[in-house]
Amino acid sequence: MARSRIPAGSWGPIHHVEQSPGQWRAWATFRDTDDVARVVQAYGSGRQRAEVRLIAKLGDRAQHELTATTRVSSLADLWLEEITLQGRVVAQTVDRYTGCLRQTVLPAFGDLLLEELSVGRLDRFLKALAPAKPSQARNAKVVLKQMLSMAVRHGAIAANPVREVGQLPRVRRPVNALTLDELGTIRAAIEIRQHRRSTGPRRSSNLADIVELLIATGARIGEVLALRWQDLDLDDDRPTATICGTIIFIKGRGFLRQDRTKTDAGFRTVILPNFAVDVLWRRFNDREHPVRGRPGIDAVFTSRNNTWLSPYNVGRQWREVRKQTGLDWVTPHSFRKTVATALGDAGKAEEASRQLGHASEEVTKAYYIAKPRLAPDVTDVLDSLGPRHDFGQRRR
Repeated sequence: MARSRIPAGSWGPIHHVEQSPGQWRAWATFRDTDDVARVVQAYGSGRQRAEVRLIAKLGDRAQHELTATTRVSSLADLWLEEITLQGRVVAQTVDRYTGCLRQTVLPAFGDLLLEELSVGRLDRFLKALAPAKPSQARNAKVVLKQMLSMAVRHGAIAANPVREVGQLPRVRRPVNALTLDELGTIRAAIEIRQHRRSTGPRRSSNLADIVELLIATGARIGEVLALRWQDLDLDDDRPTATICGTIIFIKGRGFLRQDRTKTDAGFRTVILPNFAVDVLWRRFNDREHPVRGRPGIDAVFTSRNNTWLSPYNVGRQWREVRKQTGLDWVTPHSFRKTVATALGDAGKAEEASRQLGHASEEVTKAYYIAKPRLAPDVTDVLDSLGPRHDFGQRRR
C-alpha cells in the first residue's frame, strides 16, 4: 500500500535514535511550500528532549517565514539550505559550518528565540570561549554573523548583533623556520624509515618526495598532493608546476581533488629547482600502471589503490618520522614557512608572497617569515654616535 503524501507545510512521523550514550537524534520529513520534502532533525540529551526540540523546529518551519520568535536552531537549518543551494561555498566549507553549529553554536543558543540573541549574550559567550579554543570561537562568530544576516534580510530582526561584538583575542605564535642542519636531520630520518625492515608491503618513497616538493615549492600539503602530471612542464628550459587545485574531504565521498586553490591568489605557476625536477622525473619513470578495474587519476602522488592521498595519512607518517628527530614542533606547514623565511632573508619578501600564493606581502611577512635572531651589523653607524674626546685621540 502506497504511503500517503505529506501535505505542504506539515511533516511525517517522527523517528528517534540514540547516537551515543545519552545523546539522541530525532528527525522527520517536512514538505516545504516549494513541494520538496526535506529531512529536519534535532539533537538532545534524551529522547524526549530531542523530540521537543524537533517539534519546535518543525513548528517554526511551518510558519513559512522568519520572525523574531523563530528559534536559532530553525534559522540554522534554513541558512545551511540557502548556502548549499546557492553554491557560493564548497561542500567542505558547508561540512565545517555544520560541525561548528552542532558542536558550538546550537548547544549554546539553539533553543533561544532570535529576539533573545543580544549583543551582550553573544559577546560574553565568544569571549569566554576564545582563550581556550580561539579557532572554535572565530568559526562560531563567522557562522553566527552569516546566520543573523539572513535573519536581517528576512525582517526577523532589525540589526545583526554579531557586528557589535568586540574583537576576539588573536594569539600570534612565533614563526619557526627550519635550518639547513634540521632539514638534513629530517631527510636522514625519512630515509631510515623508508629502508627499515617491517612487515607488510614495501614502503614507498611518497613521504620523502612529498617533503622535497614542499621545500621546492612552498605550497600547502593539499596543493602538493593535488598535483597532476598535466600540471607539470619538466621539458621546458625552466621546468614549472602549476598549483591549481587542492585535496579536500567531503563527508560521504572521502578525499577528492578540488579544481581550485584555497584562494584566488593561490592559483600560480612556480619554477622548480633542480632537486625537485630530479624527484619528479624519477617518479614519472617509475610510476606504476593503474590498479586493474580502477581508472587512473593522473596524480603525481597516489595511494596503493590509485586514489588521491589523504593529507591526514601523510601527517600520520610524518609524525612517526618526527619522533626520531626531536623536532616535535615541525609540521608539513613548517616547510612552507621555511621557504618564505629563506626568501625573506634573501631580500625577496615580495617574491615569497607570490611563491606561496598570498594575496598580499603583509600576510607573508607577518605569519610566514621568521624574524632573524641576530640583528644586522650596524656598528659602523652606531660608532658615530659614541662620545668624542677633546683631543680626538682614543684613551690608552
